[in-house]
Amino acid sequence: MESRSGTKEEKALKMLWNNFKVAFAMYSKIPMPRADWNKENMKYTFCFFPFIGLVIGALSCLTGWIGSSFQFHPSFISTALVLLPVFVTGGIHVDGLLDTSDALSSWQEKERRLEILKDSHAGAFAVITACVYFLAWYGAYSQLWTNRPALWIMALGFMVSRCFSGISVMTFPKARKDGTVAEFSRKAEDLIVRNVLIVYLGILLLLMIWIQPVLGLLAFGTAILIFLYYHHKAMKYFGGITGDLAGYFLCLCEVGMAVVLAIASVWI
Repeated sequence: MESRSGTKEEKALKMLWNNFKVAFAMYSKIPMPRADWNKENMKYTFCFFPFIGLVIGALSCLTGWIGSSFQFHPSFISTALVLLPVFVTGGIHVDGLLDTSDALSSWQEKERRLEILKDSHAGAFAVITACVYFLAWYGAYSQLWTNRPALWIMALGFMVSRCFSGISVMTFPKARKDGTVAEFSRKAEDLIVRNVLIVYLGILLLLMIWIQPVLGLLAFGTAILIFLYYHHKAMKYFGGITGDLAGYFLCLCEVGMAVVLAIASVWI
């Protein structure tokens, strides 16, 4: 009996470890041992998706500490903080932001917008969006990185955005039946993953409030508002979500929290 129990536990741990590896292999550039992308190894992938945000957040706090301790120029540290998420993720979510911007700016029918999402070419609106996006990040970090509570809350924000993004993948209608999001959703344990992500969000909210109540509530409230905006846009203009739209939301959510924290940190 003990031997069988031990074997089951080992299999469960191996399965969770494989889910962890698939999450990091898909959504980050962090080297991971190989794991097969089958149903068993993708059941709980989105439970581990927020931990990529944990890595980004930890590196952001470390960068802020190095900047303060060694008195690097603020512009240098701000630039490093802006580029960190891109280096960790390989820009996969920024790609979704730019593709979605092109599709939304086309003012075409739903089917044509979905075609634009799959187009590998960057249009003029994608380029404009990229400039605005990175400038907004740079401006926000220039203001908030010296405010330690604001930086810590933003570090947690990288997990918050991924929790909401994972919840959308589990619960929102899919615009396409053959996309990456649809594939992950089919192979995932929707109810369990969604509930785990909701628990994560509850813990993150408490941590944000503990760090600084007003800043924490403002950041989390911003994430909720952008999540609702994302749902509205996805349903109205695409009839559901895709991987690109999930990336679009994640980028807007993070930069939105950063801008709000930057403004609020002037007074708090």
